Amino acid sequence: KTCRAAAIICPEALTSVLPDGLTSLVSDNPQLAFARASALLYPAAMRPQSLVGEGEISPQASVDTTATLEGGVEVSPFAAIGPRAQIGAGSRILSGAVIGADVKIGRNVTIGAHVSVTNALIGNNVIIHTGARIGQDGFGYAGSPTGMVKLPQVGRVIIQDDVEIGANTTIDRGAMDDTVIGEGTKIDNLVQIGHNVQIGRHCGIVSQVGIAGSVKIGDGVMIGGQAGVNGHLEIGSGVRIAARSGVLASIPPGTSVGGIPARPLRLYLRELAELAKESESGRDQRGRSET
Repeated sequence: KTCRAAAIICPEALTSVLPDGLTSLVSDNPQLAFARASALLYPAAMRPQSLVGEGEISPQASVDTTATLEGGVEVSPFAAIGPRAQIGAGSRILSGAVIGADVKIGRNVTIGAHVSVTNALIGNNVIIHTGARIGQDGFGYAGSPTGMVKLPQVGRVIIQDDVEIGANTTIDRGAMDDTVIGEGTKIDNLVQIGHNVQIGRHCGIVSQVGIAGSVKIGDGVMIGGQAGVNGHLEIGSGVRIAARSGVLASIPPGTSVGGIPARPLRLYLRELAELAKESESGRDQRGRSET
């Protein structure tokens, strides 16, 4: 009753409990409606902002003469764009970002401050936040009697349309194949994605997840924070992986898992409940013996 909002976005079932005089905006998906309304009210918050005017290239930026920039590209001070790079219309390259040789970037892309992008092909409407590293060598070595010998990394990173990548996330280039991030996938801060990983469309990967090399992930997969995925596994579409899980085996589509090693979520939660019950029972027994 003390709400001072101009309106409330809510489902039809809640309109009857709103105070008199408070406008209701009815939606079957209030959070989605709120997101769309907020984007109209705060358009500048939808992607990191440039330090130069629209369509301007700072004289303090370094742009190779062989690079191709379409109209409306913004390049902030101290950004560097390498030979033969291609950047589409409406894209922003913020301060301190480095775009390597032959990188191709689509339209309306935002490359955040101090991001490095090498050996990559990036689609349209992609956002890469501050400090991310895209396209560096993956961790590949062969053992020898004298120590570890580096395996050449010669693949690319392919980032499809509408992907968002969080701050200080790293995505390694492929070794012989490409590392691929599927359309609409959202990746949080501080995520590590190894070489040759293939991630499907519209996945969500939360902070501090580590995905080892050559993992294949289907569409619509959700991975909770601090989970780890072992190399060369297949994670089916629609899988849900609980936070802090250790995935040591492939997971069939539509499965929810948790724990170390990751197992069906119901089993994992039941085990936690039993452990809690045993712990409580042990405390009761110690308490009675002390009494």
